[in-house]
Amino acid sequence: MSDDDATNKAVPPAKMPQDKGRWRVAPAPDGRGMPDEHKPRPPHRWRGFWIFLGALLAINFVSVLMAQSSGQPRVKVPFSPYFLRQVQAGTVKSISSKGDTISGTFTRQLVYPPGSKTAKATTLFSTEVPTFWDNAALTAELRAKGVQVNAQNPSSGSSLLGELLLGFGPTLLFIGLFYFLARRAQSGAGGLGGLGNFGRSRARRVDPTKIQVTFDDVAGIDEAKAELAEIVDFLKTPDRYVRLGARIPHGVLLYGAPGTGKTLVARAVAGEAQAAFFSIAASEFIEAIVGVGASRVRDLFAKAKEAAPSIIFIDELDAVGRSRQGSAGITGANDEREQTLDQILTEMDGFESTQAVVVIGATNRPEILDPALLRPGRFDRRVAVQPPDKTGRRKILEVHTRGIPLGDDVDLEALAATTPGMVGADLANLANEAALLAARRDHDRVRMADFTDSLEKILLGTPRGILLSPADRERTAYHESGHALVGMLSAEADPVRKVSIIPRGQALGVTLSTPDADRVSYSREELEAKIRVSLGGRVAEEVVYGKITTGAESDLEQLTEIARQMVGRWGMSDKIGPRTLLPRDGQGPLLTGAGEASPQTQWLIDEEVHRIVEDAHAEVTQLLTEHREQLDSLADALLEAETLDAPEAYAAADVPMRTAELEATVSAAQ
Repeated sequence: MSDDDATNKAVPPAKMPQDKGRWRVAPAPDGRGMPDEHKPRPPHRWRGFWIFLGALLAINFVSVLMAQSSGQPRVKVPFSPYFLRQVQAGTVKSISSKGDTISGTFTRQLVYPPGSKTAKATTLFSTEVPTFWDNAALTAELRAKGVQVNAQNPSSGSSLLGELLLGFGPTLLFIGLFYFLARRAQSGAGGLGGLGNFGRSRARRVDPTKIQVTFDDVAGIDEAKAELAEIVDFLKTPDRYVRLGARIPHGVLLYGAPGTGKTLVARAVAGEAQAAFFSIAASEFIEAIVGVGASRVRDLFAKAKEAAPSIIFIDELDAVGRSRQGSAGITGANDEREQTLDQILTEMDGFESTQAVVVIGATNRPEILDPALLRPGRFDRRVAVQPPDKTGRRKILEVHTRGIPLGDDVDLEALAATTPGMVGADLANLANEAALLAARRDHDRVRMADFTDSLEKILLGTPRGILLSPADRERTAYHESGHALVGMLSAEADPVRKVSIIPRGQALGVTLSTPDADRVSYSREELEAKIRVSLGGRVAEEVVYGKITTGAESDLEQLTEIARQMVGRWGMSDKIGPRTLLPRDGQGPLLTGAGEASPQTQWLIDEEVHRIVEDAHAEVTQLLTEHREQLDSLADALLEAETLDAPEAYAAADVPMRTAELEATVSAAQ
C-alpha cells in the first residue's frame, strides 16, 4: 500500500456542506452541484421566545407584588343587617364607593363573622349595595352619624404598570407567539416564506462517499445487474456515449415481487457510479392540498440537476403512477395524484440528452402503471427483478452470512435447495434468525441445526405451548396424516418434507411439501394434485370418524382459490375453454386482463369449480379408504414422535421415497 493510500485512509472525511435548501449531503465527488455559500448554523430559534416569555412572567410577578396592599386584610361583610347596624352604632369611620361597591374603615378592629376563632380582627371592610335600596335614606343616615364619605376611586392605588399588563398583556403575548412561529417557518423554508417549506421535496439525499452498497453486495439477480451496468458506465463516463451521439435512458423501471432487491440494486447503482442519490417514496409527494405534490417534484428534479451526476430513486411508483384510465376523480386526492404524475412526466421530458441524471422507479405492480409513464423517452428501460433460482439463493446466502461465523456442518447449497420461492429479503431474515437462535443456545458458531430450526419457524410458525386433549391430538394426527399420505401417493404432488402435530402459529398441525426444483409453471394434473392434497386432511377425518370439523378451513380456502383460477384464468376447463374471465390479483374489471362476465358465465364458472372439487373429493376418499392401514400407521407414528422428517414419514406410511431422478423417469414414461 502506498503512502498516499495510507494518508487517504487516515484522514477522516470533511464535514459535508449545506445549501439554502438545508440538504445535508455534499453533491458529486467532482464538485458539481456544490452550494455557492455556506451559512453558519442559525442560533437556536427557541432562545428568543423563552427570553420574551420569562420577561413577561417577571413583570407580571412584580406588578402583583406592587398591587398587594401591605397591612390588614379587607373583609367582605353583608350590607344588611351587618353594615347598617355598624353605621347606626357609630363604628363606621369612613367609606368610598365605586358603583354599588363600598369600601371603608371601622373606628376599631372588628371580627367577622362575630365570634369566629379563625378570622382576624381588622378595620378594613367592603360590601355591596343592593340596586333596589333607597340611596337617599342611606345618605341621610351616613350624614347623621358623621361618617366621612370620599369620592376617591378605591382602585386608584393600583399601579399603572399593572393596569397595562392586565389590559394589553394577553394581546402582546399572542402577537409575540405569532411572530415567533412566522420567523421559525420562514427560517425552515430558506427564506421562501411561512409556507415555502410545504412545497419542497422530502427526498433523502445520500452522499456518494457514504453509500457502502455495490454490485458485490447484490446476488441472485445477475440479469438486472447486467442491465444496470450500462447506466453506471454512463454516469461515470458520459462523454464516451455523447461523443457517438448516444442517449442514455433517463428512466429505468425495476419491477418484481416484494423483497427481490429492487431498492438494494438501486443503491448499488449509486454506489458503483459514485453519484448523488435522492431516495423518496412516491406516496410522500401526495398531500391533501392539490398542487403540493407537483411542487415537490419540481424541487426534487431541480436539486438532482444541480448535483449531476445523480440518481433519483422513486420507490412504490404505482402510488402516483397508477393508470388514469377510468379515473372518476373530480377533486381531492385523485386530482393531486394526477397533477403529480403529470409533473413527473413533464420533468422527464425536459431532460437534455447530455444531462447525467437517471430516474429509477420501483414497483411491485407494473401492469397498473399509466401507459404515458412507460413510453420511450421516460421509463423506456424496464428491468425485471425476479426471485432467484437455486444458484442465486446460494449466492445470496453467502452475502448475508459474511459476518456470521458458520459451523463446519453448515451447507449453504443444501439450504438453497430447500428454500424454493424465497427471495433475498426472506433469505436475509433466515440468516438473521439462525444467528439469533444460535446466540440463545450459547453456540460459538451458527450450526446447520440453527438454520433448519429457523427455517421451520419461518415456514411453519412458532410452536405454541398449548396442551391438546387426547381426542383432539388424535384427530390432528389423522388430519395431517391424510395430507401427507395423499401427497406421498400422488405422483404429481410435491414431495413431503415434514409432518408435525405440534401447534404452530394458528394451526394445530403442519404438513410441509416443497418441490425438488424451482417451478415457473404448473400443469393441470399438478394443480389437481394440490387440490387433492388439500382435501386429504378433511377426508381423513371423514373416513376415520365419520364427522367433519372446522379444522380444514384454510385447506378449503386454498383449494377453492386454485380451482377458481384454473377455470377463470388459466383455461383449464373444457366447458369454459381457453378464456380469461377473472381479473388478475390486484386488478379490477376495468383493467386489462379480464372482461366482465355475464351471470350465465359466472354460474358456469361456479359449476366447473364445484365439479373439480367434487371429483377430487371422490378420488381422495377412495384413495384413503384403500390405504387405511397406512393412514393408521402414519397417525400412530405421529402420535408417538409428534414430528416426522421425510425419511421417517415415508417409512411409517410404508411408501417408497421419491427422488428427482425417479420423478423424471415417471414423467418421461407418462
